[in-house]
Amino acid sequence: MFRSIRVAAFAICAALAAPVAAQDFEIGLAAAQAGDYLTALENWRPLAEQGESIAQGALGFMYESGLGVPQDYAEAVRWYRLAAEQGDSIAQSNLGFMYQSGRGVSQDYAEAARWYRLAVEQGEARAQGNLGGMYESGLGVPQDYAEAVRWYRLAAEQGEARAQSNLGSMYANGQGVPQDDAEAVRWYRLAAEQGDAVAQSNLGFMYDFGRGVPQD
Repeated sequence: MFRSIRVAAFAICAALAAPVAAQDFEIGLAAAQAGDYLTALENWRPLAEQGESIAQGALGFMYESGLGVPQDYAEAVRWYRLAAEQGDSIAQSNLGFMYQSGRGVSQDYAEAARWYRLAVEQGEARAQGNLGGMYESGLGVPQDYAEAVRWYRLAAEQGEARAQSNLGSMYANGQGVPQDDAEAVRWYRLAAEQGDAVAQSNLGFMYDFGRGVPQD
């Protein structure tokens, strides 16, 4: 089973249109990365209320995660949606995750796939991986292993560890691609070296049974 993910907004830094807004966002970003979420909120909320999409998305992440505010999925969805409707690919990906998981909205796989698709059109790697998972499992879209592989590969080639792990599994199981243990090992290894626990476990399995590598 694939594992869907949403983007941690605090790992992302983007320039805003106005220099003052960019400076305020950077102050909030530094505070959030240091664990000072109240200062982050003080700097981001005014920007979000002024319509800055990156601040709206960051505020959504804080409500989703309960960082500096009470956890509130509905409020997270509200902020993600405001940013997503402005074309923010990270917010689109995160909004897709909320629909997929039924957080703050009724679970709706088709709506999740719609938002993921908008994000992947901008090259958002995590959305590519999540859309691949939708095709693998047939949630919100017709089940299609070849299409799943296509989206996993796009994300994996951008270095997204979970997509690399999932692509390895597609090769190991011969789903959407010819079965190829050596190729499975290659993708598992790339993900495992980034700390992906499932890929590490699967890579251990391949060594245990000598699949794609000498048995060891």
